[in-house]
Amino acid sequence: MEHKGRILVIDDEESIRFTFDAFLSDEGYSVQTAGSYDQAVGLLGETDFDVVFADIILGGRTGIDVMREARRRGLTCPVVMVTGAPNVETASEAVRLGAFDYIPKPVHQETLLHVAKMAHRHKALNDEAERYRKNIEAIFRSVKDGIVTVDDSLKVVEINEAAQAICGVGREAIGQDFGSVAAFGCGKACLDALTETIEKKSPAERTRIECIQEGSPGRVVTLSAAPLLDHHGLFSGAVLVIRDETRLSDLERDLNERRQFHTMIGVSGKMQEIYNLIENLADVQSTVLVTGESGTGKELVAEALHYKGVRGSRPLVKVNCSALSENLLESELFGHVKGAFTGAVKDKIGRFQRADGGTIFLDEIGDISHRIQLGLLRVLQEMEFERVGDSTPIRVDVRVIAATNRDLESKVKRGEFREDLYYRLKVVEMALPPLRERTEDIPFLVNHFLEKFNKKMGKKISAVSADVQARFMDYPWPGNIRELEHTMEHAFILCRQNMISVEHLPGPFRDLAGSGARALREKERNEPDEILKALEKTAWNKAKAARLLGFDRKTLYRKMEKYRLLNHES
Repeated sequence: MEHKGRILVIDDEESIRFTFDAFLSDEGYSVQTAGSYDQAVGLLGETDFDVVFADIILGGRTGIDVMREARRRGLTCPVVMVTGAPNVETASEAVRLGAFDYIPKPVHQETLLHVAKMAHRHKALNDEAERYRKNIEAIFRSVKDGIVTVDDSLKVVEINEAAQAICGVGREAIGQDFGSVAAFGCGKACLDALTETIEKKSPAERTRIECIQEGSPGRVVTLSAAPLLDHHGLFSGAVLVIRDETRLSDLERDLNERRQFHTMIGVSGKMQEIYNLIENLADVQSTVLVTGESGTGKELVAEALHYKGVRGSRPLVKVNCSALSENLLESELFGHVKGAFTGAVKDKIGRFQRADGGTIFLDEIGDISHRIQLGLLRVLQEMEFERVGDSTPIRVDVRVIAATNRDLESKVKRGEFREDLYYRLKVVEMALPPLRERTEDIPFLVNHFLEKFNKKMGKKISAVSADVQARFMDYPWPGNIRELEHTMEHAFILCRQNMISVEHLPGPFRDLAGSGARALREKERNEPDEILKALEKTAWNKAKAARLLGFDRKTLYRKMEKYRLLNHES
């Protein structure tokens, strides 16, 4: 008969040991017996038992002593106490100390076999759970991505070695509030993602975040947070996966093939130049003037300059200079004291003071009055200002990033903008290209907005039709990326299928009837010659040819195969 399990019977009465052995052996168990504490401890060191039956009185020792020794050795077998003098106090004490069950003498055969069966099943379930736990721990340790799990109050439940290295914390973080133990070299992006997931009970992502810990090389990481559900399907916390993409980011930078930088999307040569310029400017304190048409992403550039640099953990304060009157803008920028003007009922701290140590972003700088221009000039020259109604100078340490869609040079010539301020702002100018000059970025932007609006609206739209794509490529986009985003949102609202078609687009795109399709066919007719010219121009260097054409290399290989250009290679 195949043994069901190994059982140890400990009792100082030989008749009890004999009876238990007979009953359990007949049932198929492998049984060993011990008449004393010392004999029992010896057997526990030699055999891995599934169940232990122990008399609660063993000469000068007790069955509870046996149970304690088993636990000290890390044994997990259930221990069943047996006694000839049962009472409630003894039973409760045995169970409190970890006994699986408690049975009184005389022990009936049915009772013994039932308890043995239940204890053995308990041991099997515990062993299975322990194997599962160890497997999970092994996976948790071996995964190269950082993993942090928190409960619904943001207390750390578990953290693997990769996350410890990235976040600058150790095992002591377990049980602590994540917001109080992490070093936040990522500017609290990881905390923001976890907080968003816990508040909304839905996934959250942060892509290509720079993480800089003191004493460690900088990393580029992507963060993915997701809700955790218990076995009843109830929300119990969140898990954060931290993927180190530093090597990929470095490779993309070296190849000038980055598709995304901070929150900006684009693979075109012009965007690669912008990415490189931001990296070069991030850690210097020079004033930057960001120029470009409305909707080109000037605010995103300001955010990247701030968060990629040494001031990234300090405040980024934004001011829309065109949205406020002269008096209100002056008060917003520099603050005021109580009674400085009608309605000034208390002191107010200005945006420059709030940005101390960080960055201030002055959007639409071309619309400010001469009086505000003069105040800004003083701040840029001396890094100090006075609040409205006060004569006490306030010194600040602020980096200034300004942006405009106006031609400031023409405004200077017309006397509408101070020349000295213009050159103070234009220490470095970053001119953002309009979308019509970087059309190769449109497919990547479309994919980005597909993902964004699928999450926002809970839809599963996978693509736009070829005709829609062609119209997008032909359209001049006077509103640039902002207009593309609004167009995609409009289409998402109307679309009830898994692909956006022309009928879902706003009127201006539907009015381009057939032009997109014709342009697409024309482009396909000319494309083989364009690819061949690019390959010949770059001596068949496919990486260079792809950049020249505005493709990534995979697209180039696919098109070469499509047009049977592989045999032309020399």
